[in-house]
Amino acid sequence: MSYLGEFSALLTAIFWTVTSLSFESAGKRVGSLSVNLIRLILAFFLYAVYLKITRGMFLPLDAGLERWIWLSLSGLVGFVVGDLLLFQAFVVIGARISMLIMSLSPPITALISWLMLGEILTPMNWLGMTVTLTGIVMVVLKRGEKSGQGLLRRKIVSSYSLKGILLALGGAAGQAAGLVLSKKGMGSYDAFASSQIRVLSGLAGFLLIILVMKRWPMVARAFRNKPAMKRIVLGSVFGPFLGVSFSLLAVQHTRAGIAATIMAIVPVLIIPPAVILFKEKVNWKEIAGAIITVGGIMLFFL
Repeated sequence: MSYLGEFSALLTAIFWTVTSLSFESAGKRVGSLSVNLIRLILAFFLYAVYLKITRGMFLPLDAGLERWIWLSLSGLVGFVVGDLLLFQAFVVIGARISMLIMSLSPPITALISWLMLGEILTPMNWLGMTVTLTGIVMVVLKRGEKSGQGLLRRKIVSSYSLKGILLALGGAAGQAAGLVLSKKGMGSYDAFASSQIRVLSGLAGFLLIILVMKRWPMVARAFRNKPAMKRIVLGSVFGPFLGVSFSLLAVQHTRAGIAATIMAIVPVLIIPPAVILFKEKVNWKEIAGAIITVGGIMLFFL
């Protein structure tokens, strides 16, 4: 039995770990809106070169109108709506709780794929999803315990705004819906060509937002910031190019809910580089969360 979809999802999680660290650093220098636009511009040209080499064309002109429509919708929902809501959630309730809520993306993906595609998950799939998400929750929660355990507990119970929670839920739903729309539109079509269509629609969406908000001077300053641009280039290779393409390859060869769950282990994978690069301390809950998450992924292979 082939596990191409599952292994592609694991690679996607690794790629997104690299890109999240790169874009976090770049965003602190030039702003997240500039990072979003520039990463998609770079990704578009990466796809154009790659597809010219592998398929003999710069653009996926052979995709057909229906495929263009579904994949463009996927790019708008996933790249533009989902990312905008998530970044605003970071501002309102912080990255830790936003990431925790984003862990709900896999079950949301499974629900949407059941409604739209008729996909059915087996009991073992649901068990693996539950175990994986349990490990992720343990890691994300513990990494935020910097102001005292008692304070963290009070904040989880009652101290987060409804607006922030809804924004993060919207980000999770955007990511989930974008993934399912990708699967519906892609079919057996080339994953990299499908990704380029998503990038084009996402790029159009961000260009419109920046035009309306008159943020061009900010984008121009970002292009002149060499340290930020190095990080954006690195993140663009591993994110919108490799990460997005392998995520589509994953949903092409396995159930969307399973792919989304495996790809949701990014908060766990971030721990080693956080320890090595940023000298963060790891405690037993984070180690246990990582082990539980890996155990949940293994259940998908049984």
